[in-house]
Amino acid sequence: MVHIQVSRNMRIVFVVSIILQLFIACKCQTLPNFIKKCRFGDSKCIIESMNAVIKRYPRGLAAMGMKPIDNVDIKDSEIWNNAEVGGVWFKFKLFNQVNYGFENATITRIKGFGRDPTASTMEIHGRIPSLIHKGSYIANGRVWLIALNATGESTSDFQNLRFVLKLKVIPEYRNNKRYLKIYELVPIVNISRWIVWLDTLFPENMDLTITLNEVLNANWLEFWNELEPAFLSVFSSVFTGMIEDIFHKISYDDMFLKDNETEINY
Repeated sequence: MVHIQVSRNMRIVFVVSIILQLFIACKCQTLPNFIKKCRFGDSKCIIESMNAVIKRYPRGLAAMGMKPIDNVDIKDSEIWNNAEVGGVWFKFKLFNQVNYGFENATITRIKGFGRDPTASTMEIHGRIPSLIHKGSYIANGRVWLIALNATGESTSDFQNLRFVLKLKVIPEYRNNKRYLKIYELVPIVNISRWIVWLDTLFPENMDLTITLNEVLNANWLEFWNELEPAFLSVFSSVFTGMIEDIFHKISYDDMFLKDNETEINY
């Protein structure tokens, strides 16, 4: 009899354990009920819902896997890496980076959020009045007779930034639901002005530091065109990091109204 009782207790514990595991696995896998849901492909509604979330939750929303957007960390980046050949070459790396301003983004257009997310490339268009980037830098180089070997702090202001994110996704099935995984995110970025400041470029010559910063800002468009591929790689990483956790947390099907659901206006 003792063995039978122990066996029953073990079965009860096992069943309770399974129930708890299922609960934990499914927790927060649906869109919070205070987020407006839309019909598949209803661009106007989806844009309104996206902008409402950006405006109301700049510090993120864990319930839907949304990270803070008012203070976005960035991985270490290599922006410039010329070969050390000839009289002019330059290497420039950024670390301890952070961006401010994504919380002021406005989504202006979307494409491809239909019932089948793989039927076409998904697109998110938007604009940010001012995106501030701060970080530490390491710079090495030579410009004819002037050698550069510096570390310091950098600040950039990307003004009137317009972006288009082109996403390609693949579905993953969990709990009989479709979750999306980004396998490619290509950003297109345009800006009206780039204002940059690199301090202590020449620690012993502040005048030369100021002069070089003035040259950078006076010719910002040429420098932007030269560095755009490197910046786009950084933007791709940043935007992917902002979106992928939402796709992982919330199933694509739960982001939209079911056919028999009624739209609720909040």
